[in-house]
Amino acid sequence: MNTLKLAGKTALITGASKGLGKAIALALAEAGARVVLASRNLELLNETAAAVRKLGAVADVFPTDVSDEAQVRQLEKAVAETVSKVQILINNAGMNIRKPVTDFTLAEWRQVMQTNVDGVFLMCRSFVPQMRGQGYGRIINLTSIMSHVGLPGRTAYAASKSALLGFTRALALELASEQITVNGLSPGPVATEMNIPLIQNPELNQQFISRIPLGRWGKVEEVGQLAAYLCSEDAGFITGTDILIDGGWTAQ
Repeated sequence: MNTLKLAGKTALITGASKGLGKAIALALAEAGARVVLASRNLELLNETAAAVRKLGAVADVFPTDVSDEAQVRQLEKAVAETVSKVQILINNAGMNIRKPVTDFTLAEWRQVMQTNVDGVFLMCRSFVPQMRGQGYGRIINLTSIMSHVGLPGRTAYAASKSALLGFTRALALELASEQITVNGLSPGPVATEMNIPLIQNPELNQQFISRIPLGRWGKVEEVGQLAAYLCSEDAGFITGTDILIDGGWTAQ
């Protein structure tokens, strides 16, 4: 990735404290962007910011729960006061509760929807206005292979990510005239912190890898580099679609 590809651009990344959000923040910083980091965990956010600054990039930290309307409005105000406008919005914050549908409480179901769907709506409502009129903009929503296929125990998550994909396509058409592209990015099995217990269990790990055509877990850095490309001028004709990065999982 050419380190000047995103020079002069400011990117706001939610869920930036760890995993894919952190990897995307580092990739965008490496490509020259200033990064604004949002997450509920201030301690881990500061660790991401330190890693970004080691790359020589600027990082701003704003603890935020994207499912809370008041907090997103506060983030909107704080970002406007600190960095003026953003050109890139990465909606990565998300959550999953795994259990049979009959075991879900309504509160648990709503918790997943509020983070994965409402949170993206709130972020777009707050930051799309300042992205308009710049002749360039990038919105990437972290969807999932669960937008395309299902697994037992993932009803709430799959429903939320499928809804997010529909939202992505419609918003892309709304913003196309502004040269703001909107795309989904659907990771499959990636070696994030969440999956470490599975990866470290030899039997379960082998069972899982046997289902991945490429025979390995994805790397968070691979997702980060793909996000950086989608944010570049080179990807300016890609909008309203979903990019799968899943080792061939959904091709089966």
